[in-house]
Amino acid sequence: RALIAKDPRHTDVLFPYLNGQDLNSRPDCSGSRWVVNFHDWPEDRAKRYRDCYDQVRLLVKPERDLNRFSKSARERWWRYERSRPELYGAIAGIGRVIVITLVSRTVMPVMVPTGQVFSHMLGVFATDDTAMLALLSSSPHYWWAASRASSMKADLRYTPSDVFETLPLPELTGEMRELGEGLDGFRREAMLARQSGLTKTYNLVFDPGCNDADIAELREIHRLIDEATFRAYGWVDMIDRGLDHGFHPAGKYTRYTIGPWAQREVLDRLLELNHARYAEEVAAGLHEKGAKKKGARARAAASPDQGSLLDL
Repeated sequence: RALIAKDPRHTDVLFPYLNGQDLNSRPDCSGSRWVVNFHDWPEDRAKRYRDCYDQVRLLVKPERDLNRFSKSARERWWRYERSRPELYGAIAGIGRVIVITLVSRTVMPVMVPTGQVFSHMLGVFATDDTAMLALLSSSPHYWWAASRASSMKADLRYTPSDVFETLPLPELTGEMRELGEGLDGFRREAMLARQSGLTKTYNLVFDPGCNDADIAELREIHRLIDEATFRAYGWVDMIDRGLDHGFHPAGKYTRYTIGPWAQREVLDRLLELNHARYAEEVAAGLHEKGAKKKGARARAAASPDQGSLLDL
């Protein structure tokens, strides 16, 4: 803030830095730190921001000089070594995106503003569609993630290539969009009112002993999101049978989610749908070469409402 007050131009290179700990622990899901980001600039351009440049030269360059494995890291020491231009290009012009901490017990996505630097331990979904927020907050997504992801201690380690890229997506509906928007707004207000982060808030959501009005409302929103997601997949028969929402074991924790039979059934149906879509891709010649397969993934990512037709 002092650097920006000294020279407003510093906003070109100073950004909030959001990591998983801040996302899960701060009531507004904001980053607690700032970083210098010279993008893909040449050194001469970075030098125009002398105070920030000197900070990086003092604190970063000595470490980069010791890097024996990357000539690029040594020679371009003022830049991020892995700057992920594809990510920032994909979210350019979007005011907010969906992010999820890659290692956590909650496995719960949130909407956050763009215009910040995202840690490598965050998964960033390049969309502002609250229907996608609803899908990623649903029980089908959680149980698919639990079946596909690895773990770190007792927490789930969310690997986008294993989880999201293999998840057969439904057509995102207006009902899901409305519920996702409601979840984002209500949860934000509840967390700020409690001064409680995402993890502490969902510890209460998953605690059968907590019946506070705002926590009970959050559970109800998630129940409605689950039903809307099942309808989007066309699985109304499961809703009719009863999804048995309640407090059920999820690894070493307890979670407010669908019941055991619904968990098993939804995994069977998602796997069957994944295989069917993969067969369609094979028939269309999209898996004959690695490049074609990669192109199919790019198209699926660009048009998530059309479904993710990917092999396991």
